[in-house]
Amino acid sequence: MKLRSRAWVLTVVLWVGMSVPVDSATPANSKIIHVLNRLSLGIRPGDIQKVEAMGIDRYIQQQLSPESIPESAALTQQLAQLNTLTMSPVALAQQFRPVGQGQGKQAQQKPNQQFARTTMQQAVEARLLRATESDRQLQESMVDFWFNHFNVFSGKGLTRVWVGAYEQEAIRPHTMGRFRDLLEATARHPAMLFYLDNWQNTDPKSPGARGRFQGLNENYARELLELHTLGVDGGYTQQDVIALAKILTGWGFRRTVQPVAQATDNDNGFYFDAKRHDFSDKVFLGRTIKGSGIAEVEQAFDILAKHPATARRVSYKLAQYFVADQPPKALLDQMAQRFTATDGNIREVLSTLFRSAEFMDSKHYNAKFKTPYQYVVSAYRATGSEMSSPVVVQNVLQQLGMPLFGCQTPDGYKNTQAAWLNPDGMTRRLSFATTFSKLPSQSVNAIQLAQTVGDRFSSQTQQAIASSPPQLRTAIILGSPEFMRR
Repeated sequence: MKLRSRAWVLTVVLWVGMSVPVDSATPANSKIIHVLNRLSLGIRPGDIQKVEAMGIDRYIQQQLSPESIPESAALTQQLAQLNTLTMSPVALAQQFRPVGQGQGKQAQQKPNQQFARTTMQQAVEARLLRATESDRQLQESMVDFWFNHFNVFSGKGLTRVWVGAYEQEAIRPHTMGRFRDLLEATARHPAMLFYLDNWQNTDPKSPGARGRFQGLNENYARELLELHTLGVDGGYTQQDVIALAKILTGWGFRRTVQPVAQATDNDNGFYFDAKRHDFSDKVFLGRTIKGSGIAEVEQAFDILAKHPATARRVSYKLAQYFVADQPPKALLDQMAQRFTATDGNIREVLSTLFRSAEFMDSKHYNAKFKTPYQYVVSAYRATGSEMSSPVVVQNVLQQLGMPLFGCQTPDGYKNTQAAWLNPDGMTRRLSFATTFSKLPSQSVNAIQLAQTVGDRFSSQTQQAIASSPPQLRTAIILGSPEFMRR
């Protein structure tokens, strides 16, 4: 039997009937492994020993304060080479749509496409470099979480050159700050405004109603209520959607920008057009908001950020990401109370989560099924492999159904087992594990790999590893049920 075929047979056998958490061995340092698996995007060589030395509580506290963790010089240098990351949305849009001087549409199309590819590739590379190399692992997990919560799709128009800036400006600075600040940062970013069409949202009776800006657009207002804050069962009505859409009229970005040479890098392009705003009084979630322009949006965001339904929804989603697909109600109550008591302080809510009895309950160990993103990143981290080609990794994520910045719907990628555990997904993961284990940059042996991830394998997996040829054992580990979980 060929080695590749044998690897597939062994790993497929391991996965038969695996629709529930596996009965894996429980090592003495199981709590450390659990904490590393949940707070980070994968255990690296030496991580378990590092946390053993510093203690779990100190590790959690350190990860909750990412600014206290220095980035490596190598990572900083790699990120510095990605020049589009420092460009403002205004400069990116201008570069993507250069002013032609007698050039035809076809002549402009090629440089536009090349710039879009470069910008997208650098956004992907920056995310993957940080995910695999940064010691600020909780920060990276939270970027993954919040980007999906406030998702934008890179395949829609200008958003393709803005996703990197969106992550850099709207998501990263606020991952563990106040939810209210995160909400506004995403709402003001051109990537979100373009993706969910609010840049066109106009009072049809306003002086600025003309051309494509002629009517009310409810898209962003609806998703803001349903996905970003209250949730579908949060108690709002269609009239609240309409009222919020009216409040958001004129909330967009500048469409006429300065020449590239004069474009500033400290302006994200947000623009409130009072000429397209509905200045009537509105009733939103039972509260009267006087027509006053941009201040109306600030009042609406205050209401949404302080709403009990928002506290419950954000707490549920965080607990689902870090604890279980169906998180315990007692934990949700603790988190929602902390959210309300601290005015939506995300760091405090996370601290409550990580220090809870529910989070540390052994029944949750190794019970979360990795998303394709978590799985691929954890393979690189566990083996200590360098990510030589972000394009290749993005192609792998595409094959696994989760390309970075590629979720078309505003609800973002799911992080539950039901979304990702299926025969086709397993076949593709096993193919990746087999191919990845043969990469020149992947030189770790199976014994080292097993020790790195905590040697937490069931007797069935151990038997499969032991009975396979040495050159296949790494692939068996990466394709095992235990490695697919965190």
